[in-house]
Amino acid sequence: MEAPRRAALQVLLGCRPVPEWCRWSGQSQGGLQVQARIGIHDFEQQAPQRLLIDIDLYVSLADTQASNDQLDEVVDYDFVRQVVHQRVAQGHIGLQETLCDDIMTALLAHPGVQAAQVSTRKPDVYPDCEAVGVEIFRAKPGVL
Repeated sequence: MEAPRRAALQVLLGCRPVPEWCRWSGQSQGGLQVQARIGIHDFEQQAPQRLLIDIDLYVSLADTQASNDQLDEVVDYDFVRQVVHQRVAQGHIGLQETLCDDIMTALLAHPGVQAAQVSTRKPDVYPDCEAVGVEIFRAKPGVL
């Protein structure tokens, strides 16, 4: 687990040591780019816009020991992409917060995922901003 992520998780845990189950599993979808109908402004409702999504999954150490080098031993990256594409395909989304919450709910429904971090960024909304975005972290009940 990267030092900044470990530090952030320790803050979330009230400065307790990071639990044994938790590690940066390599389960990351960084910079997943989709065209989404998202936004509340009139100009955002005219056409889909570029949306960048980053997702980090936290999984049990015991559940990610790919001792046989088989996909069924880990959480499949395709699952993460599928969750995002299915939600975006459902239609217009007003707020990035709503999209993050919907994606998070679907990710945490997977039995192998203990916690996740989801961030979305709209890079093309304002000419004077690199991007505007939202980031959330959530764990299953009883995990933290």
